[in-house]
Amino acid sequence: MTDPTVRKIIHIDMDAFFASVEQRDDPSLRGKPVAVGSAAARGVVAAASYEARAFGVRSALPSVTALRRCPELIFVPPRFEVYRAVSTQIHAIFADYTDLIQPLSLDEAYLDVTEDRRGLQTAWATAKEIRARILEETGLTASAGISYNKFLAKLASDHRKPNGQFAVTPEMGAAWVEQLPVAKFHGVGPVTAAKMKRLGIETGGDLKAQSIAFLAQHFGSSAEWYFGIARGIDDRPVNPSRERKSSGSETTFDRDLSDPAEIEAGVLAMADDVAAWCSARQQFGRTVTVKAKFADFRQVTRSRTQPQGVRDPSDLRATAIELVRTLYPLEQGVRLVGVTVSNFEPTTSDMPLFSDGKSPG
Repeated sequence: MTDPTVRKIIHIDMDAFFASVEQRDDPSLRGKPVAVGSAAARGVVAAASYEARAFGVRSALPSVTALRRCPELIFVPPRFEVYRAVSTQIHAIFADYTDLIQPLSLDEAYLDVTEDRRGLQTAWATAKEIRARILEETGLTASAGISYNKFLAKLASDHRKPNGQFAVTPEMGAAWVEQLPVAKFHGVGPVTAAKMKRLGIETGGDLKAQSIAFLAQHFGSSAEWYFGIARGIDDRPVNPSRERKSSGSETTFDRDLSDPAEIEAGVLAMADDVAAWCSARQQFGRTVTVKAKFADFRQVTRSRTQPQGVRDPSDLRATAIELVRTLYPLEQGVRLVGVTVSNFEPTTSDMPLFSDGKSPG
């Protein structure tokens, strides 16, 4: 990637961000399984340390389930003001290397470093220096993916986690994508991955073998996107001024749920994600939407529009629960729930807390 005509994109992703901040600030938690969230009966895991992830503990998991998987799990309450302060430090580091920064959440962002502002010669060296500065200034580790487009950079950042980096060059991009499971692709969620599997598409190579007509028949308007990424193609720019029209978070459960308490725990976790984003950005929406997908992949939504933006997190939680309860009694299990806030009032901030559909940490 020394060719000056090739874009140089870095995707920085902090390692288990919320949990790592807690372990940094409380040395007694280091090396132990930690969950950010509440251990209450209806509590939910907001984020998990790598030690906890080894037991299958992850974001949006009901706390009772997390404790069954890891009886030694230590719960700590979230401190969003601290996470945001650390994120501000990290983004200040990014700004020393480029003006083209697209935040996806508090803990990840795309950087276009095609212009070598600090004279480091390569995007690899730039990513390495950024990660070193993050560690020095915050005491936290980050992973990085380096490539010639956003799709590949994001895939690459997962390849050497935690505390590593990986580059996908133009020479290797298309072949590298072919051997990856499509379930790992950004933009291919669990439902789409399951549909692709039923069609015999399990790897990037399988996806590449399909014609645009076949993809259009089965995936509609997403066909061109899937056709491109199967070949390592993604022309999207790093956009630092991306306007957000909504904020949402969703989670797919490990199994289909029929117990209202478990379903509502997931809804509350997603509502808390969105409430934290809204509070951090001081951007409040009038419309609350709850989404549910059932075992047969049928999707339903329920929405309510208020006279004013929903500012109190407890009001958002209450509205989300009222909306999901309109689905009862259930005819079949629920595999996914999501909460979205839209119809925003004017905002004065531009830093997202969570990207749409992403669980924290």
